[in-house]
Amino acid sequence: MLRRDQLPTPQALNRLLSKCRESTHPPQKLAIAFKRSLCNLSIFEEESGKLVGFVRATSDHGLNANLWNLVAQPGDLQEQFLAVLVHHALTIIRREMPGCSVSVSAASVSLKALEHKGFLIDPGGIRAMGLRL
Repeated sequence: MLRRDQLPTPQALNRLLSKCRESTHPPQKLAIAFKRSLCNLSIFEEESGKLVGFVRATSDHGLNANLWNLVAQPGDLQEQFLAVLVHHALTIIRREMPGCSVSVSAASVSLKALEHKGFLIDPGGIRAMGLRL
């Protein structure tokens, strides 16, 4: 089930991030990030309600949007879950802020889903850098 109206707990997202070998975050900071995001999309298993995919989008509400925490549970459906999350996040961004640029911070496992949606790796030699504080 893809849900925009149901947030995972910070602990559930950290468990998923850890399974995907991504950095986890303090639960209090994730809760704040959820509230300050343009949208949060979660995929839950229907039977168990377990979180199996997530992405959140932030924006300056003008020219730029960013996708963060793009993850899906490793396994047979991982690529499909990633593609669904990227597709729906971009649909929301394009509807609410047409014409803005979109960047993403994601693991290499997400590249196929991102390239399918038109993302380029380092377009024009642009390099993004981040500093973990």
